[in-house]
Amino acid sequence: RIIVGEVRGSEALDMLQAMNTGHDGSLSTAHANSCRHLLWRLETMAMMSDVGLPAAHIRNQVASAIDVVVQLVRLRGGRRIVWEFAAVEGTHRGEPIVSPLYRFRGRDGDDGRFEATGSVPRVADVLADRGADVDDRLFEEGPDG
Repeated sequence: RIIVGEVRGSEALDMLQAMNTGHDGSLSTAHANSCRHLLWRLETMAMMSDVGLPAAHIRNQVASAIDVVVQLVRLRGGRRIVWEFAAVEGTHRGEPIVSPLYRFRGRDGDDGRFEATGSVPRVADVLADRGADVDDRLFEEGPDG
């Protein structure tokens, strides 16, 4: 397993290269405004290194190294919640494909709920191939998904 604490700068390139060496189960944290923005921010941080790789190469490394992104936010009252859970499904026309899987939906007078978007990620097949019990009903659209 590869675990990297908070990524803030050029060390992002080292993290991405380590994640792309066939080690399953990597984990790291970084600050960004959304799941999609995280991928752009990782690209920017990796470009801060002195290696000088082309942006397209780094973008492909980001998209191949990361399977899922979990975004947390702090609500007005100070409580932190998981806001969105998204899958990274490669690239299309040079941009990462980010498929939201679950999103927090606030409700008036309620704490809100986490709702599935109906998208089934490719990583679900990888997990199933490795023996995990991944039922497609987990991803059915709506609050009961």
